[in-house]
Amino acid sequence: MAFDSFDIKSLIRPVVDFPKPGVIFRDITPLFQSPRALRLVADSFAQRYVEADFSHIGAMDARGFLIGSIIAYQLNKPLILFRKQGKLPADVLAEGYQTEYGEAFLEVHADSLCEGDSVLMFDDLIATGGTLIAAANLVRRMGAKIYEAAAIIDLPELGGSQKLEDMGIPTFCLTQFSLSER
Repeated sequence: MAFDSFDIKSLIRPVVDFPKPGVIFRDITPLFQSPRALRLVADSFAQRYVEADFSHIGAMDARGFLIGSIIAYQLNKPLILFRKQGKLPADVLAEGYQTEYGEAFLEVHADSLCEGDSVLMFDDLIATGGTLIAAANLVRRMGAKIYEAAAIIDLPELGGSQKLEDMGIPTFCLTQFSLSER
């Protein structure tokens, strides 16, 4: 099944002035409501990574869980959940980061990864990169490495993909939007 960026982009709903004035939120809900589009997204990621050399998939809370869990299932890889603060029940490692809207904390179970593990990280989009950078720092604190950071959408004007690349973390996104694109 061939991937068509225009088809995917047409199913990502722009929500103007959410969660605050001046922001265009990229809502992936319509994309997930289309079985064809969801299959295109999942198959595109699975084809890219089916023969790649990594040991785990990391998924970012919350929308990254959607695609990360599908790909973990398809590729038969363990899934590591990176959660918002206070959501995990066992011993955690925490990392603070800046978002477009303020400060937040990301947590992961402290026993999720070991030295030598390699993680493919998933989120729905890369904006400023804060969530994925925090996750990368947590992965590295456990002695593991990052294989790549992947997302459905990139917002390159916010610089997140470049920040990740500057940290030595390759990125891959299926599509991108400019900040003013509707």
